[in-house]
Amino acid sequence: MTLWATPDTIAAMLSIRLQRVGRKNEPVFRVVLTDSKNGPKSGKSLEVLGSFDSRRAEKAELKVDRIKHWMSHGAKLSGTLHNLLVTRKILSGKKINVLPKKNPIKKEGEAAAADASAPKAEAAPAASETPAPEAAPEQAPAEVAA
Repeated sequence: MTLWATPDTIAAMLSIRLQRVGRKNEPVFRVVLTDSKNGPKSGKSLEVLGSFDSRRAEKAELKVDRIKHWMSHGAKLSGTLHNLLVTRKILSGKKINVLPKKNPIKKEGEAAAADASAPKAEAAPAASETPAPEAAPEQAPAEVAA
């Protein structure tokens, strides 16, 4: 039995993402088309689609026609590259949250509410673990009345 790969299955395995090529503390990225199973530092890419210097973002050189060509053939964009293309108005749509799920983006109102509820949550278990003596509150008002 022979398995044949169709063009659709080949394109489904491709991704367009950033590959770091800059020096230490000087990040410069290449926009590459690669197999989605290749690691980011493997250097194996099918086509270089541009470059991006995060320190000089306005000087990014992207081959927009080739990026759109590969997207039409089913290549997937990485989240960061998608956000870059949306910022440059090459793609329409909303940006994707690329932060880890452990630390979601909090709006100002949500952050204040989370900070206010955190001390209450910590104080409540401590109070329930050590029950307050019931006799002490009764003695205090009796002394004040006398």
